[in-house]
Amino acid sequence: MTRNDAFDGLSEFLTIAKHRSIRRAALELGVTPGAISQALQKLERRLSTPLFHRTTRKISLTEAGEGLLAKVAPAAHLIEASFEETLQSSSEPSGTLRLIVERLAIPHILEPVMPVFRKAWPLVNVDITVSNQHHDFVAQGYDAGILLGSYVPQEMIAIRLSPPFNWAVFGSPEYFEARGRPKTPGELSQHRCIRFRRPEKGDIYRWEFLDQGQTVRLEPNGPMTVNDGELMRQFACQGLGLIYSSTYHTSRELARGLLEPALLDYSPGSDGLFLYFTKAAQSQPKLRAFIDACSQLRK
Repeated sequence: MTRNDAFDGLSEFLTIAKHRSIRRAALELGVTPGAISQALQKLERRLSTPLFHRTTRKISLTEAGEGLLAKVAPAAHLIEASFEETLQSSSEPSGTLRLIVERLAIPHILEPVMPVFRKAWPLVNVDITVSNQHHDFVAQGYDAGILLGSYVPQEMIAIRLSPPFNWAVFGSPEYFEARGRPKTPGELSQHRCIRFRRPEKGDIYRWEFLDQGQTVRLEPNGPMTVNDGELMRQFACQGLGLIYSSTYHTSRELARGLLEPALLDYSPGSDGLFLYFTKAAQSQPKLRAFIDACSQLRK
């Protein structure tokens, strides 16, 4: 096998693995699905093992495919980043900025920042993934992410994007007028709570408080469970129950008088949204330009 042969089909393999679809891989690479299939078949013959399970409805990695992806994806990202850094050797930002952000960043960060960024740097493409699952940040080829500070890995460089905010219980004025306002976390058992099921794990989010220096975590009882924060806040505004959120998540509803806080004295501490990235990525002009746009938001 020659050195050139060793790379044949790898681009197609990585793109299929990314989308779990030959058709979408073909669209990204600008070729026909048939060409993608042929390249994959040649690669599988060369390796003497199937890399994907194929059915009429879906495609998934085999054990051999998972192993190959784990080894090849980081190297492919490094090669791509090296090419892009070379292209960006000048100070002019260009290329594609790939971001993975949690949903909270959409109204509070992306909506105000992106028009400023796009106006300043129209040649920079932006690829945004909204997700709370950031554990494969490097392997999936992202340049930066936006996440709650308490979840940002310690080895990452992090820049604060939001003011500090506190976690508490929130309800509508109508709810508090009808059912009263809890004065301690223990009184929540007497209230209707709207529970939040975390999309990434499927479990019920436990409400956390700090009571006389001790951390207290409660799984709320209530007739309603949702897996979307915006829907949860809408239901709370309608007086359907209490929610556990932050002064930042609920800032718009608080400003309009739709929600009011409770148990702020039991808040477990302040948090914030942070832009984070690796030390290797910080020199990219496109990322520096995005950081500059975010800094204008904080002024």
